[in-house]
Amino acid sequence: MRKISRTKTKGEMRSEYHFDYRKARRNRFAGRLAKDRMVVVLDPDISEVFSTPESVNAVLRALITTMPKVKPQRSRKVPTTKMRT
Repeated sequence: MRKISRTKTKGEMRSEYHFDYRKARRNRFAGRLAKDRMVVVLDPDISEVFSTPESVNAVLRALITTMPKVKPQRSRKVPTTKMRT
């Protein structure tokens, strides 16, 4: 038999929360990502269409091939003038 909680309704917050830090665990996902990877959060409507990392990567790679090539801009050196003495 399950105990019935006598808390307020879902939308209301309690006046105080008790957290037992002795039962806390380290984040098991921390440190799993390689340094050259990035985590991106997709909106719900996008994640319905692209549900796997492979599908997202495939579409992004296709988009990259259609983008115009942009030459990296070189820093322009300002010509120095010599002072006559």
